[in-house]
Amino acid sequence: MSEKLKDMSVAAFVDLTASDAPAPGGGSVSALFGALSAALTGMVAGLTVGKKKYVEVDAEMREIATAAEALKKELVEEIDRDSDSFNEFMAAMALPKDTDEEKAARKAAMQNGLKSAAKVPCHVAETAARIFPLAKAVVERGNTNAVTDGLVAAMAARTAVIGAGLNVKINLSSIEDEDFVAEYSARVAALEEQAIAAEREIFALSELTREI
Repeated sequence: MSEKLKDMSVAAFVDLTASDAPAPGGGSVSALFGALSAALTGMVAGLTVGKKKYVEVDAEMREIATAAEALKKELVEEIDRDSDSFNEFMAAMALPKDTDEEKAARKAAMQNGLKSAAKVPCHVAETAARIFPLAKAVVERGNTNAVTDGLVAAMAARTAVIGAGLNVKINLSSIEDEDFVAEYSARVAALEEQAIAAEREIFALSELTREI
């Protein structure tokens, strides 16, 4: 696949995801959820900037818009990085395994590929988690006409974190390095807890989601 996932049309990306191709999968889709969350957060901030009604939070919203844009760009790049890391593991699996030396080299390459395939979605989860305070701010103090966009941003960030975390965990199950597994298991568990709590906290700010 020569075309980068991030450069595809929405329809083409969805169709490729629905196909029998092994990638993109849940990891790339989680990164996309994160990018969309950051985009929505930035949009609400942008719709708040320059409005007389929100002059007291104008500077804050400008900062949020800038921060959200940076997170969006980073997560867009992760869409391809996740699929690339999966392809690295698949390439390792295809290595020859006729001799003992080849078997050892193949096993080492597969373990390295699995670690890469765990590191990338963990970074996606950590990056997406940074959206929560921004989303909270725009829901709490941003343009009320766009509050639903901020709420959807919180939902999308939670999905990005949880989804990416699942992709970390499935790769950890095949990694033999116990220290690596322990470290990334702990990081994912903390991120999952943070995401669930953050979404709940943001939902509590609006009558539209308070009862969800």
